[in-house]
Amino acid sequence: MSGADAVLLRRVPIDQPLLAGLLGLVLLGLIMVGSASISIASDHNGNPFYFLIRQGIYVGLGLAVGWQVLRLPLRFWERMGPYLLLSSMVLLVVVLVPGIGRNVNGSSRWLGVGPLTVQPSEFVKLFSILYLSGYVVRRSHEVQKSIWGFIKPLLVLGLIVFLLLLEPDFGTSVVVLTVSMGVLFLAGVRIWQFVVLLFPVVFGLLALAVLAPYRLKRVLSFLDPWQDAFGKGYQLTQALIAFGRGEWLGVGLGGSIQKLHYLPEGHTDFLFAVIAEELGFAGVLLVVGLFSFVVWRIFTIAGRATEDGNFFAAYLCYGVAIWIGFQAFINIGVNMGILPTKGLTLPLMSYGGSSITITCIAMALLLRAAGEITDCSAKPRKTEIATQ
Repeated sequence: MSGADAVLLRRVPIDQPLLAGLLGLVLLGLIMVGSASISIASDHNGNPFYFLIRQGIYVGLGLAVGWQVLRLPLRFWERMGPYLLLSSMVLLVVVLVPGIGRNVNGSSRWLGVGPLTVQPSEFVKLFSILYLSGYVVRRSHEVQKSIWGFIKPLLVLGLIVFLLLLEPDFGTSVVVLTVSMGVLFLAGVRIWQFVVLLFPVVFGLLALAVLAPYRLKRVLSFLDPWQDAFGKGYQLTQALIAFGRGEWLGVGLGGSIQKLHYLPEGHTDFLFAVIAEELGFAGVLLVVGLFSFVVWRIFTIAGRATEDGNFFAAYLCYGVAIWIGFQAFINIGVNMGILPTKGLTLPLMSYGGSSITITCIAMALLLRAAGEITDCSAKPRKTEIATQ
């Protein structure tokens, strides 16, 4: 790190409201992962806190890496965006190689790295945002005036989506496409170009969902899970039972019945259902309120970045806000039975090493963006240029 960057580090303040909201989600997630996983952890290896300990380690790793990320200026990440995206594409190819990628429930999404398990698709979410944010800044005129400037990054991201579908990971594919379209829209893409491309994208996603038998079953089971309550609708019916038992204030922390091997993936994809059962409607409002506050705060920071002329920080914040907000919405919708299952975790809360680690890194980037904007706005422009 250069001396100028070290000076900049000391002057970058932390956005306290955003940090408080993020820590609130992480701490509540740790508590609920510990509660939701006690039964399955006891049967797994006799240690009821097995998943809680591992989640705590991953959170610690994410915070440690996030601290180092916070020390680096955003211009470093702007330069590194294409290389990071390329590295994630390599990992997506490697995970598909028989004998290297780990196959779980028919999907090859994981790589074993010593005692750890890495899920490359989680890295793709953040790295695609970094790449796209840098692209729309470098090619702003081309993106806004030429359809080719709009299509070029989508061709790159289309290749990534293709690799994700080979795993298969339909949920992450939807997230990457949604975030990409959102960032491009905010970057000033002409409405007619956006609409023309949006229709085939939506049609393609619907076709993928309908043509694959297992995806079609998911859609049909979500529409009426009680029709096959002990078959393809089992997960959703158990989640709905958890919501019903929670009522207003819940059955109490640790008091869930559904987590006792009735609700599959209670500490991962369906953690929100366990929260609803143990903390009730009040707990549901707390989680939704925290996510709403975090997303609102990130958009506020993005707006300040735009006013300050730091467009990379702005698009980075917009992209991460869309990612966190959209994925949380999908997960909550799946748990409540208003959306078909997608295999997406609840950001910052659900159990998952790669997910929590990469999300902590993304949050560090947001805090860095907020700090640089506040730091720059607090000093005259000449002073800022001189110190950097």
